[in-house]
Amino acid sequence: MPGKIDKRLRATQFRDRLAQAMRHGGLSQSALARAVGVDRSTISQLLTDDGARLPNAHVVGACAAALGVSADWLLSLSDRPESAAQLLSASLSLSEAPRALVDQQIFDWHREAAGYKIRHVPAALPDMLKTRAMLEWEYAPHLGRTADQAIGASEDRLNWMRSAQSDYEIAMPIYELDSFARATGYYAGVPAALRRDQLDRFLELSEQLYPRLRIYLFDSRRLYSAPVTIFGPLLCVFYAGGHYLAFRDSDRIEIFSRHFDHLVRESTLTARALPDHLRRLRAEIA
Repeated sequence: MPGKIDKRLRATQFRDRLAQAMRHGGLSQSALARAVGVDRSTISQLLTDDGARLPNAHVVGACAAALGVSADWLLSLSDRPESAAQLLSASLSLSEAPRALVDQQIFDWHREAAGYKIRHVPAALPDMLKTRAMLEWEYAPHLGRTADQAIGASEDRLNWMRSAQSDYEIAMPIYELDSFARATGYYAGVPAALRRDQLDRFLELSEQLYPRLRIYLFDSRRLYSAPVTIFGPLLCVFYAGGHYLAFRDSDRIEIFSRHFDHLVRESTLTARALPDHLRRLRAEIA
């Protein structure tokens, strides 16, 4: 936010910004006067008076509404001309999310963030690290689209991660892998052979792609996180089941980046310790 400025300078900036907004909006003095509900001479005075006086709040607000800018910007209280509603619309978006992450939107977000660190808390096991058999077991019963599409999207994301100059950090609850290895909860009914192959795949990729890919396991009795992906400083996306909730304003991205970094710092198992844990889980599968 701009610092405290002299009253005369603020009045000068008000005149300049009012004239700028009128030019941008294509409004004449007469048209703005009609929209505001004042005489044309009032608008003329606002634009030409070289004194330190500012119009009253009603006139400032009416001018801002008519010109589609914020009153704070006209008064040099903000450097952003957009209204609060416009800023919110630009910084927050809601889009549909399929059951399997096969849509173009999420892949576009990954490509947009090429070169930046990507931080990810998955809803379950990370799709891009799953075997074909696991994706078929998980998605084939639910999707109107084919499991092949989910498999293709998973492979696309893994190939992107291999080629893009981006670090990729994943933080997930330690119980997620434990439940999978023991076929409990969500993973009840997953055959033992499929679980062994999936853990082998997880182990292979975590070792092959380290340190570009780092996976941390946290204790969900101490920490919690909703499924979220943070695309560098550009975007933060929450997965809410049927929709993505995306933020683009830097303050919120910074807050959720710190949240993710806290998960990493407080993780029970670090990326270096993960392979040994995966081997122990695999050995437990009968």
